[in-house]
Amino acid sequence: MIDRRIKFRHIQCFVEIAQSGSFKRAAETLFLTQPAISKTLKELEDILGCNLMERSRAGVSLTTDGARFLQYAQMALASLQQGLQDLGNDKDTQTETLAIGALPSVTAKLLPAVSKRLSQDPHPFTLRILDGPHKFLLDKLVTGEIDMLLGRMGDHRDMVGLNFSLLYREKISFIVRKGHPLLKDASLEGLKDWPIIYPDRNAAIRPSVDRFMVERGISDLYRRVETVSGAFGRRYVAESDAIWIISDGVAASEVDAGRLERLPFDTDTTLGPIGIVTREDWDLSHPARIFRRALRETVEDLGL
Repeated sequence: MIDRRIKFRHIQCFVEIAQSGSFKRAAETLFLTQPAISKTLKELEDILGCNLMERSRAGVSLTTDGARFLQYAQMALASLQQGLQDLGNDKDTQTETLAIGALPSVTAKLLPAVSKRLSQDPHPFTLRILDGPHKFLLDKLVTGEIDMLLGRMGDHRDMVGLNFSLLYREKISFIVRKGHPLLKDASLEGLKDWPIIYPDRNAAIRPSVDRFMVERGISDLYRRVETVSGAFGRRYVAESDAIWIISDGVAASEVDAGRLERLPFDTDTTLGPIGIVTREDWDLSHPARIFRRALRETVEDLGL
């Protein structure tokens, strides 16, 4: 009988490390951190009661036990893949589903291009996208209602049992309509004279924005609406003198098209990591592999 402690992720990680010859490359391929990869391999070795791999300056090498086990692990993965393909052939009218949660900047900037790339993939699946506040989506991830979360890394206290894989970094921008009076004499002190769209308390960018304001002595922005809604922000800013404080990617397409403008503030200190958050115990599905590849290629194409 197979030891029930052995999970698909154990076999998947072991085979990926062996084939790539590197913990780093295996982590990148599986969209995990190197510590997570190492932990998973250690769990497998503890269950099997033997060392499967050895590290050296030259890379990773298999032990005698590791080389023997690799043959069976590869056959197991190949058999499982064949089984999934056979089932898929019998159920042409059904497709697998990948559920993701995405913060507004990713939804606006990255996912349309990723979806366009996925539409050309020969192995279609249903992509279900849920957007909302960061804490809301984290809760959905923990309970298994979504498979992964795309956006800023949360507070370390919220990341227990989760993995984060970096995609790119993004800063906060101050967005206004074309011809806004503050564009002529842009100053942070001038913010208090205009309506503000400020990230709400559940937004991933809220701590960064609060810190940016405090460091510059700005504390009296009382005329504000708190939200990270892209639909609301675009409409309200375009039709008023409001200033929208938001992740740059949310309004990037409108700025690039010349419909909105960025105030020329130096916000480099607000750069934050954008990436993929998954549960540590989640087994990477076939749709997730396809999505991950499309995501990586899109990030490279966009030069993020």
